[in-house]
Amino acid sequence: MSAEIVAAARGWVGTPYRHRAALRGVGCDCLGLLVGVWREVTGAEPPLLPNYRAEWRDLSHAAELQGLAERWLVPGVPGPGAVLLFRMGAAALPRHCGIMVTDGRFVHAQERLGVVEGALSEGWRKRVAGVWEFPESDPETIHRHPRA
Repeated sequence: MSAEIVAAARGWVGTPYRHRAALRGVGCDCLGLLVGVWREVTGAEPPLLPNYRAEWRDLSHAAELQGLAERWLVPGVPGPGAVLLFRMGAAALPRHCGIMVTDGRFVHAQERLGVVEGALSEGWRKRVAGVWEFPESDPETIHRHPRA
């Protein structure tokens, strides 16, 4: 499934940045990118997302990105198709996410840039707070019975 995830993620490159959106070619934020790729790869509607602010310094929903990963994804290893969670600034919990497309590159959505493929530089690698994978399961089962 990793090849499908990589192809889907790269298909979003060039999508403008739009907070809380998840429409390829129209707009998305970093979580919207994951939602859109989930939808394309699994064929299932992604999980309901919590309300969250665009400002990563806002800590009112700080634990929710990690919580979503723990509930809907499975622990993984770095490699093509892996979902990366990143700490931003001094935050201990992840506030940004992207999808690895090669061992040294990832796709993510950035304000002012939209969805881009960039180098997984040492600066980004130091911020990695978790590596996750899409579950290898029937999309209907994933949708109806999320992990507890």
